[in-house]
Amino acid sequence: MMMAAVLSTAMAQAGVASSAFADEHEAMEKCYGVSLAGENDCKAGPGTTCAGTSSVDYQGNAWTLVPEGSCTSIETPHGNGSLSEIERP
Repeated sequence: MMMAAVLSTAMAQAGVASSAFADEHEAMEKCYGVSLAGENDCKAGPGTTCAGTSSVDYQGNAWTLVPEGSCTSIETPHGNGSLSEIERP
């Protein structure tokens, strides 16, 4: 009986670990035009290097990783997020 309880607990913990691992590795996509200044994940146009280099909020050529399938539904003051660079004045 003791062995059954130990196995049951071990299996339950393994299930929790598996779901936590899955959550950590959720499919992500690049979403342009949704990050605040200095909070982009990468690419912010000519003359910039990478993460944290966007100079204005919702910069159209700076992207941030978001859960796959959610980008175009993210609303900003300038419209929705985009899967490709956005021309902004």
